[in-house]
Amino acid sequence: MTNAAARSNNLFVGIELSKNSWRLAFSDGAKIRQRTLPAGDQAALQQELAWSKQKLGLSADCAVRSCYETGRDGFWVHRLLSGWGIENVVVDAASIETARRGRRAKTDRLDAEKLVRKLMAWAGGEQTVWRIARVPSVEAEAQRRPMRERQRLTGERTAHRARIASLVALHGVRAKLNGRQEFGVVVEQLRDWQGQPLPAQTVVELQRELQRLALVHQQILGLEKQQATALANPQTAAERAAAKLMGLSGVGPISAMLLAVEFFGWRQFRNRREVGALAGLCATPYASGDSAQEQGISKAGNKRVRWVEVELAWSWLRFQPESALTKWFWRRFGLGSSRVRRIGIVALARKLLVALWKYLEWDELPAGAKLRVAR
Repeated sequence: MTNAAARSNNLFVGIELSKNSWRLAFSDGAKIRQRTLPAGDQAALQQELAWSKQKLGLSADCAVRSCYETGRDGFWVHRLLSGWGIENVVVDAASIETARRGRRAKTDRLDAEKLVRKLMAWAGGEQTVWRIARVPSVEAEAQRRPMRERQRLTGERTAHRARIASLVALHGVRAKLNGRQEFGVVVEQLRDWQGQPLPAQTVVELQRELQRLALVHQQILGLEKQQATALANPQTAAERAAAKLMGLSGVGPISAMLLAVEFFGWRQFRNRREVGALAGLCATPYASGDSAQEQGISKAGNKRVRWVEVELAWSWLRFQPESALTKWFWRRFGLGSSRVRRIGIVALARKLLVALWKYLEWDELPAGAKLRVAR
C-alpha cells in the first residue's frame, strides 16, 4: 500500500462480481472493510458506498475510485459507476498476478481484497500492476453482436452437419450429406447397408436435425443480408472502415466487417506495437540464464481478430501475389516445410494487420497491393 494512497481523501472500492452476489472491498488507504450485496442491486450499492465513507471517516463528497474484472457482466457496471461520478476502471482479469503454488486459497473475499489493494497501488503510480480494458461505447459494443452471433451460428451449423453425418454413418448410408445438399435429402428414401429403410426412430431424429440445420442456415443468411446492406450503404465509422477494407483485393465482406467492428472501427492505436499486441500476435521470448527461446505469439489479445487475420493472410497470398508482403513471405518461408510456412503465415498476419491499420488511418496502400476491380 503506497503512502500517497494512505494520505489521500479517497474511497477505494474493489468489486468482485459473480452471478448471484457482489463482494465489495472498501478502503481509505489504510483499513479495509468488506460487504456483500445481491448482484445488480443499485440501491444497495449506493447505500454501501455512503456507509463505507462514514465507517472509514471520509467526507461524504470524497472522491471514489473503483475497479472490477472483465467478465460476463460486461461494461454496464462501468457505465453505471461512471454515471455516478465514480472513477472506475475495468481490469483485464488475465493481467493480475497470482501465486504459483499448486494449491492456493481463492475466495470472493480474498479476490475483492486483492482488487482494492492493487487499485490503491495503481492509483499511487504503479501502472504495471495490471492492464486496463478499453471500454467501447454502447453503439460500438452493439455493432459487434451480429458478427459474433454469426460466428456462433456457424459453429452450430457445423455441429448439426456433423451430427447428421454420424447418424447416417451408423447405418452405412453412402449418401453425401454435406454442404447445402442436406436440404434436398428425403430422409424416408435413405437406405442402409442392406438396402433397407432406416429405423423409424433414426428417421425422426434426422428430420429434427435437418429442421434445426435449416433454421440456423436461414438465420446466417439473414445476418449476411444485413451485413451486405450495411456495406453497400455504410453509416457508422465501423461500416465505413469495412467498406474501405473491401476495396482491397482478397479482403472479403466477413473479414472486413469483423476487423472493423472488433478492431479498427472504434479503437485508436498509437503505434504498430499496440496493433500487434491487441491481436495477440506479438512474440513472447523466454531468456533466463543460459536458456533462450521463443515461446510463440502471446495470444493475449482479441482472438476473433487473430483467427480472421490468419485466414486473411492465406487469402492475401492468393489474391495479392505481387504485393511486397507476399514476396517477403515466399522469400522468407517459401522454401521451408509446411510447418515452417504455417509459422510464417502468423508473421505475415501481423505484418498485414499493421498494413491494414496504416491503410485505414493514412490511406497508405500496402506496397504492391492492388485494389478490387469494380464490377
